[in-house]
Amino acid sequence: MEKKKKQIAILGSTGSIGTQALDVISQHPDRFEVYALTANNNIDLLVEQAIKFSPEVVVIANEQKYLTLKDALKKYPIKIWSGLEAISDVVESDHIDVVLAAIVGFSGLKSTISALKARKVVALANKETLVVAGEYIIDLALKNGAPIIPVDSEHSAIFQCLNGEELNRINRIWLTASGGPFRNFSREELASVSKEQALNHPKWCMGSKVTIDSSTLMNKGFEMIEAKWLFDVNPSQIEIVIHPQSIVHSMVEFSDTSVISQMGVPDMRVPIQYAFTYPKRVKSDFKSVDFFQLSNLTFEKPDLNVFKNLTYAYESIEKGGNMPCILNAANEIAVEAFLNDKISYLAMFDILEQTMQNATFVVSPSLDDYFESDFEARKIAVELISKL
Repeated sequence: MEKKKKQIAILGSTGSIGTQALDVISQHPDRFEVYALTANNNIDLLVEQAIKFSPEVVVIANEQKYLTLKDALKKYPIKIWSGLEAISDVVESDHIDVVLAAIVGFSGLKSTISALKARKVVALANKETLVVAGEYIIDLALKNGAPIIPVDSEHSAIFQCLNGEELNRINRIWLTASGGPFRNFSREELASVSKEQALNHPKWCMGSKVTIDSSTLMNKGFEMIEAKWLFDVNPSQIEIVIHPQSIVHSMVEFSDTSVISQMGVPDMRVPIQYAFTYPKRVKSDFKSVDFFQLSNLTFEKPDLNVFKNLTYAYESIEKGGNMPCILNAANEIAVEAFLNDKISYLAMFDILEQTMQNATFVVSPSLDDYFESDFEARKIAVELISKL
């Protein structure tokens, strides 16, 4: 009897995570099949992917590009849909086994909610989903019996460290960070940082937004919030540690002070494949760690006086309510402005702080409140930028 292939829906297939996920799938054609591909704007790459992987459905979020996509794929037996609602609709298909949620930013929230309501296994690469609405998302997953398997290398590492440890109490999670390109910079040195410098990450190849977040350590702040919800720990139990070699992807310390770590070369295909094959591990041709070539592994404390985004992240989750949602919205606007040469590098930090101070705080937000908070915070951040 032929083994049933897992049907995968890749939300954000033209991004860094999406393209690497397709590489994983192409290495295991006996195990995986692409059911759906979605993208926001990159129609040329989406067409190329659709022709190669022959999915059942392709969705372009930008409705203005629907006719172009439809014409490009008219010779192929592929359904063509458009719009953000179509992305939420496609994940509800009975045929789908795993949904890779890799849409960057707040815009990935709705489709992740739809996947969880449809009781799909969600391979979560969109950290903003848990940053913005962590309590709601975890409750929804538990209510529907929908597993969330983290794809971020750090959260995948923690997830792997906790396998078989369900009955053992966690003392602390060590959440590792490469430190980005500016880990030894002073605040004065950050003042003159250029966009090109910030986009030049020393270890990881990622999309531009995530790369900027990595350089400001905002990415690590968001990952702390994400870890709080994924692993049911207090923020005070999550210690962020700079590890420039990016070999140790994270560590868990248990009540007896034993520490378990997960290690590997920096390659996002490893956690992506693990999420697709969990609980099994499948042979791959990924590069192995050569410990004889490692001269040292170092660990440092982050400088919170320089990288204030970490402080804002801890403050937001400690205050709770809609504050992490406000932080995320302000950050998306600030990063976009920096990438478009509208503000300086340090101005991004200031925009976040001022938006958190001025946005409406909601102690117990509903799902509608999250969307309203996102809208308000973006508006405040835009107004702040316009005054610079």
